[in-house]
Amino acid sequence: MTDHVANNLQSGNGSSAPWTRRGFLLSAAALATVPVLLTADPALAAAELPDFPAEVDLYRSAYRNWVGEITADGLWACAPTDADQVVSVVNWAWQHGRRVRARGSSHGWSPLTIESGTASDAPVLLVDTAPHLTGLTLDSASAVRAGTGVTLEALLTFLEGHGLGLTAAPAPGDLTLGGALAIDAHGTAVPAKGEERTAGHTFGSLSNLVLSLTAVVWDSDTGAYVLRTYTRDEADCAALLTHLGRSLVTEVVLRVGANANLRCLSRTDIPATELFAAPGSDGRTFASFLDEAGRAEAIWFAFTEFPWLKVWSVAPTKPLTSRRVSSPYNYPFSDNVPTLVADLVGRILSDGAWYLAPVLGNAQLDVAALGLTATLSADIWGPSKNTLLYVRPTTLRETANGYAVLTARTQVQRVVHEFTEFYRERLAAYAALGRFPVNGTVEIRVTGLDHSADAELTGARAPLLSALRPSTEHPEWDTAVWLDVLTLPGTPYAEEFLRELEQFLFRTFDGTRVEWSKGWAYTDQAAWSDEQVLGTAVPGSFGESVWGQAAGTFDRLDPHGVFGNAFLDRLFG
Repeated sequence: MTDHVANNLQSGNGSSAPWTRRGFLLSAAALATVPVLLTADPALAAAELPDFPAEVDLYRSAYRNWVGEITADGLWACAPTDADQVVSVVNWAWQHGRRVRARGSSHGWSPLTIESGTASDAPVLLVDTAPHLTGLTLDSASAVRAGTGVTLEALLTFLEGHGLGLTAAPAPGDLTLGGALAIDAHGTAVPAKGEERTAGHTFGSLSNLVLSLTAVVWDSDTGAYVLRTYTRDEADCAALLTHLGRSLVTEVVLRVGANANLRCLSRTDIPATELFAAPGSDGRTFASFLDEAGRAEAIWFAFTEFPWLKVWSVAPTKPLTSRRVSSPYNYPFSDNVPTLVADLVGRILSDGAWYLAPVLGNAQLDVAALGLTATLSADIWGPSKNTLLYVRPTTLRETANGYAVLTARTQVQRVVHEFTEFYRERLAAYAALGRFPVNGTVEIRVTGLDHSADAELTGARAPLLSALRPSTEHPEWDTAVWLDVLTLPGTPYAEEFLRELEQFLFRTFDGTRVEWSKGWAYTDQAAWSDEQVLGTAVPGSFGESVWGQAAGTFDRLDPHGVFGNAFLDRLFG
C-alpha cells in the first residue's frame, strides 16, 4: 500500500484508529493468507517431540479459523507428503500422548478442529493436508479419486476438464475436500418441477457422492494405526462419511456425472414480504423459483426490504441476454470489501457504533444492486463451476450460525415464511431497545437429502451424521431448508439473539438439525455452550440409535482418542 493511499485511510486526527478501513482490510487480508509457518529448530523439536518421523516436515504454526474467533499460536504442525507418512505421524502421536487435528483451509466457525484458547504447549499436532494430499485422477468415466487436501476449486476444475461436474457445491472454492466431507458441506439445489436426477449426481451433500474412502484407523491385530479403505456399503463407512474431525481421511473416490452449463440470474427487485410470503400466496415466492429452476439462494441484508436473490437453471446453450463466464468469482463487489462498506465496518468496530447496522445493511444492498449492473453479473452463464463458486477469502468475514430444517418440499415456503417473520419481529424488538445484534445477512438455501441410492452402488449407506440424512420416522421429509444468520464478530447481544432463533427453530420445526461448521448451541453469552442442545437436542435430531452407532464407530476405530479435542469429547459424551 502506498503512503498516499495509507494517509487517505487514516482517521481525521492523523492517527490510525484500531479499526480504520485500512486496519480492517489488512486484517481481512491477513486472515486470507496461509498461516505463518516457522521452521522448527532441530534441537527444540528433538526435545519437545522426541523420535518424530524424520522424513516429515515439522514446523510451528498459528491456527486461525475463518473469522478469527478461534485462534492459537505456536502449535506444532507437519505436512506429510503421502498417506503412509500420515500413518507414521498418527502412530507417533498416539505413542507420545498427543492428539492429531487435520487442517485444510481452516474455513469454518465451530471448534471441531481446535478449541479457542488452545495453548502453544497443548499436546496437539496439526496435520496439514493441503500441501501434499492433493492427488486427482479419474478412476472411471463416472468416478474421481481425490486426496483430501485438494480444494473444491481444484477438484471442480479437474472435473470440468473431463466434461464432469457436480449438481451443487459450497460457494467458497478454497475449502479442502476433506474438510467439506467432514461436515457434510452442501450447495443449493432441489429438482425443478419435472426434473429428474441425472446419473452421477445428487441433490444432497458432497458426502453422499462418496463411493469409498481411506482412513487412518486402529488395528487391534497389529496394535497400531493403519490405513484402511472402506466402501460405501460397509457399516463403518457410514460414520466416516461425515466424521466431524473424529477421524482422518486421506483419500476418497467420488461418484460424478456429466457437467452442465448453468445460468445464474440475480435480482434485487422482489420485496421480502413477497419472496418470503405465507404459503399459498401468489407472486414471486421463494418456492415458485424452486419449482421453476430448482436452485435458488436468498441473501437478505439486515434491516433491508429487498433480498439479493440468485436463481440457477440448467441451460445447455447460452441465453441471448446472458454473459458467458469462463472462470468463477464473478461478483467482485462482494469478493472484495468496497470502500463504503469497509468504512462503515471500521466505524462500527472501532467506535462501537452498532446502531449503524441498518446503514450498513442498506449500503451492502446498494453495493450489490449497483455492482450487479456495473459488472454485468446479473445474468451469467457457463460451466457449472463458474457460477457455483463465488466466495473468495477476501470477502467480508463474519460469524455465522447455521441450521438445516428437514421438511416436505410442499412445506418449504412455510418454513421460510415462519422463520423470516420471527427473525424480522425479533430484530425490530431488539432495535426498539437500541440493540442491533445482526449487521450481516440472512442466507437461505434449499437442498435435497442424502439418499444413498444416488451413489449408484448396491448396498450403499446414508451418512450417519449428515444433517441431510433422511428420517425413518418422517419419510415425507424430502427437502432441507438451510438457514444462516451472519454478523460481525463481537457484536453485542448477538449470542442472545441467535439463541432465541435457535430455540424457535427447535420448538417450531421437528426436523431441525445443526449445521456442523457454523454456530449453534447458544447460551446468552456464547455458541457451542448450551448443554441441553449439545447433550439432548443434537443427538435427538438424528435418533438415539444413529447417534450411538456413530459414536461407537469413532471410539472403536480410534480407541485412544487420538482424533479429537475437548469439544468433541463433550459432544459425544
